[in-house]
Amino acid sequence: MKAVILAAGKGTRLWPLTDNTPKPLLPVAGRPLLEWMILRMREAGVKDMMIVTNYLEEQIRAAFGDGSSRGVNIAYAHQAEMLGTADAFKAAEEWIHGDTFLGLYGDHYLSEGALRKVVEDHREGEVTVAALKVKDPSQYGAFALDGDQVKRVVEKPPKGQEPSSYANVGIYVFPPEVFKYIAGTPKSARGEHEITDTLQLMIDGGVTVRKHDLEERDWLDIGLPWTLLEANERAMAGLENKVEGTVEEGAHLHGPVWVRRGARVRSGSYIEGPAVIGEDSDVGPNCYIRAGTCLGRGVRVGNACEVKNSIIMDGTHAAHLSYIGDSVLGRNCNLGAGTITANLRFDKSNIEVMVKGERLNSGRRKLGAIMGDNVQTGVNVSIHPGVMVGSDAWIAPGLIIQKDVPCKVIKFTLPENKEKQR
Repeated sequence: MKAVILAAGKGTRLWPLTDNTPKPLLPVAGRPLLEWMILRMREAGVKDMMIVTNYLEEQIRAAFGDGSSRGVNIAYAHQAEMLGTADAFKAAEEWIHGDTFLGLYGDHYLSEGALRKVVEDHREGEVTVAALKVKDPSQYGAFALDGDQVKRVVEKPPKGQEPSSYANVGIYVFPPEVFKYIAGTPKSARGEHEITDTLQLMIDGGVTVRKHDLEERDWLDIGLPWTLLEANERAMAGLENKVEGTVEEGAHLHGPVWVRRGARVRSGSYIEGPAVIGEDSDVGPNCYIRAGTCLGRGVRVGNACEVKNSIIMDGTHAAHLSYIGDSVLGRNCNLGAGTITANLRFDKSNIEVMVKGERLNSGRRKLGAIMGDNVQTGVNVSIHPGVMVGSDAWIAPGLIIQKDVPCKVIKFTLPENKEKQR
């Protein structure tokens, strides 16, 4: 069996993390998100795959190449225009060459063994779709069912009118006939050719579409910045203790900690696993790395810093006296001494975050800053819970940041309407 992975989208709801990085390359427990999907496909016995790309596609191709370094065979297809998921799958038609194939999205995290079970449950000549029982199916495509057969796919049904509690999570096993139905799939109301509309055409054409049930722990859509933290937490649960770098005498590692090649953990550092210390990173002396933390390549966490349950991407420095809690920091940021990312509201309620102009409940009581690439903060900057800081923003010393900061802004102690734009 082959696999087609859709990885063309920009991931605008993950702003500012996707300003310069395609979402399949965002880090999860020391690996790019897409690498976890490749691992799950290998578990399922699938080694031939095509990745459909567009946004920053050269980064994806450079990261994975022909797949040989991961023990798989990777081909690529370019989706020239963002014309929907059915159109993206169509780009792989010639490569599929009449085979049954897995259809997947490159921004999902799957638990170990979940994909193998989907493949094993598939029946030749049918379509298998993964389904998850959810509390609010109005946020998904919901299935109308007759036993385990799907009779209708309803995209984001109105509350109270959901045909079932089973949601479509975007994992499919397709027979090669799907391309005939993709060719006949009209544009949706938003002007795209949707694979869910293709599914309905197949059902109406007499093709059996059968659901395979997933458990809640099996699947996670990385569609919002804080879900990257949740994926990191899930992946960290399987981490094994491994020291490939240097750990000085007087440093303390407890639980599973992966110290990668070239990394240095200096004396007085205290690291609680699960944690990943990335290649060529420099930790300590006398700092505290708490569980759930993942440091990328070349990260510096220095004296008297504390990092808790956070993702810090390549090249970012917090040299001294800073606290980073439940946060995601992009690449090549520099935090001045005493920078604090607050992660808990005073009233202990869930953190709300602005995403594309809409205020969303993150569902998390603890959530710090979401920071893009190349951000610089001066000394003694405090950032309130759930604040987004756009890439290339500079924040002057001593400021308390309560609202999102756009990209390429230099924030001084001036009224907001006089903020300097670079």
